[in-house]
Amino acid sequence: MSFTRRRFLKGTLAAGAVATVPSFYINKVLAQEQTLRIYAWAGYFTDEMLADFTEKTGIRATFTPYGTNDELMNSLRATDGTGFDVIMPTVDRVPGYLDYDLVQPLDESRINWSGALDSAIEGSRVGGVVDGKRYFAPSDWGTEAITWHRRYADIDRANLSYADLWNPEHGQGVTVRGHSALVGIGLWLEREGRLPYPLLDSYRSEEAMRANFDVILEEAVKHKQMLVQFWNTENEAQAAFRTNGAVIGQTWDSTAFRLQQEGEDIAYGAPKEGALAWMEGFVIPKNAQNPDAVYELINWYYTPEAGAMFVKATGYNSTSKGATELLPEETRQFFTDSYTDEDLANLWWWPIQEPWYVALRNEYQDRYLSA
Repeated sequence: MSFTRRRFLKGTLAAGAVATVPSFYINKVLAQEQTLRIYAWAGYFTDEMLADFTEKTGIRATFTPYGTNDELMNSLRATDGTGFDVIMPTVDRVPGYLDYDLVQPLDESRINWSGALDSAIEGSRVGGVVDGKRYFAPSDWGTEAITWHRRYADIDRANLSYADLWNPEHGQGVTVRGHSALVGIGLWLEREGRLPYPLLDSYRSEEAMRANFDVILEEAVKHKQMLVQFWNTENEAQAAFRTNGAVIGQTWDSTAFRLQQEGEDIAYGAPKEGALAWMEGFVIPKNAQNPDAVYELINWYYTPEAGAMFVKATGYNSTSKGATELLPEETRQFFTDSYTDEDLANLWWWPIQEPWYVALRNEYQDRYLSA
């Protein structure tokens, strides 16, 4: 993405005082007549959060979880954008929903933008605003990097690299997600000058993508015997460490956060090639039945209290102003321990993933899984 990531992250860490929330015109009578149907990532809405939302707005809500962006896309394509009132894709995937005419633009006048980090609003323009219309209200951001068990993996935190995953000393103790592991390997090979094209060119042309990923796949298959399992969802990534013997892996930050909460001696860090970073947000499907309630949900979320509940539930970073100040010390400490200032300045943000790229990415992932 083209905006200044350092400024976005500074905004995330520095936002504090909460502005007075102005009144917004929303047809609450219509919104309260129907249940709000939320379709979001597993773990994103706890019973406590849903109860608080209902208490504050009078609107009943149900939560259906999904585990991957592809699952979300396939569900909406199968129903032509019906069945749910709000979804939470990553911003890099939003243009793909427009290609299939599955989502509708937001009425920005109905959103309390003063409750969201300015840097997140500006940062989500790439992917979230298409042809001058905004489809995406940012909710959170996070990363995918290296999680390791301190007792079983000897890691030099200052020189951490995606290559460290494939240290033979880890034996058959590695867990990764297929398609993003290929990107991590690609960043490592790019740093060593072993790719025919810059990795970002893979997102711009099929020629560059195939040339790069042929090299990446060959390297990945060399180390496949070290994998204890592939993961696709948060629960699978946690299980790899909790019960299946993983000692190191490329996972989301939430995996390490939740394992630490359970008392596991787990660390999380960004490799020198850059942690893979993403942003998610609220999007309204084309045939949503209760869009009025979605604006109530967004404005409820853009409060410090709701943002803090989300962070405590997920381990991800909320875009709600003032949320950080309400978090327990151990939650804030996880962020401090996981990222240096240099790490935050060096994040590798997922580029826009158009449908042609996703199809090729899945092709190479399938070849990796079946090799």
